[in-house]
Amino acid sequence: MSGVSQKGRVALVTGAGRGIGLAIAQKLSDDGAAVVIIDRDADLVGEVREKFGDRQVLATTADVSSAADMERVAAETLKTFGRIDVLCPNAAVFDSAPLDTMEEALWDRLMSVNLKGVFLSVQACLPAMKAQRYGRIVASSSITGNRTAIAGMAHYASTKAGINGFVRASALELAPFGISVNAVEPGHVMTEGAGPMYDADFRAAVEAFIPIGRFAAPADIAEAVAFLASERAGYITGQTLTVDGGLTLREYPAGYPKTPT
Repeated sequence: MSGVSQKGRVALVTGAGRGIGLAIAQKLSDDGAAVVIIDRDADLVGEVREKFGDRQVLATTADVSSAADMERVAAETLKTFGRIDVLCPNAAVFDSAPLDTMEEALWDRLMSVNLKGVFLSVQACLPAMKAQRYGRIVASSSITGNRTAIAGMAHYASTKAGINGFVRASALELAPFGISVNAVEPGHVMTEGAGPMYDADFRAAVEAFIPIGRFAAPADIAEAVAFLASERAGYITGQTLTVDGGLTLREYPAGYPKTPT
């Protein structure tokens, strides 16, 4: 979005090694922010750091489900840049399993990364944001669990619905400190992780169902995040922005019911 500036701001992005997280980090960097790239994969962190060249970037590995890791990242950020202005808790994992055979460990893993990871990331950054009485928190939620559902993904849907509840409650709590809390709800996004899920026929069917006629690119989601993370969104808090190309508007497949001629 033109006119959105993050000059002088410091932004942390979790799950920034690829996909939506990387696109968010790139967009915020393009807008002038110093960016902290956080991912659990050390190889990805190294590769991404090289892509940013001589821009202001701190790249580090961390497990978002670990309070100690997130506290360390916050401390490293303050030591390097002196402040924390924007937090984008984006890290997530997904999997599919029927309820009757889903292992407890799988349920716990998704809850730990997708939902607890948001909580721990926010908690680690709050002291700095409260001290400066400014902060923009933009979490990555989903239409899944909030607008739609997918059989076999009850665990994933639950984590994303939980994020929306967290956004609303924490927005109330943090508003007096000048901190806004919002989320984006992506629809179908073509990322490295999602690509293998679609064969040619499945992809064509999904694209036909999306009113805009295509999957989102990670950059589409990053644009929405960048706006909510900016000063221009200062009067928006406790909200979720659906970015799905119109997908959740439909009640029927494209072309039905037939329009009278």
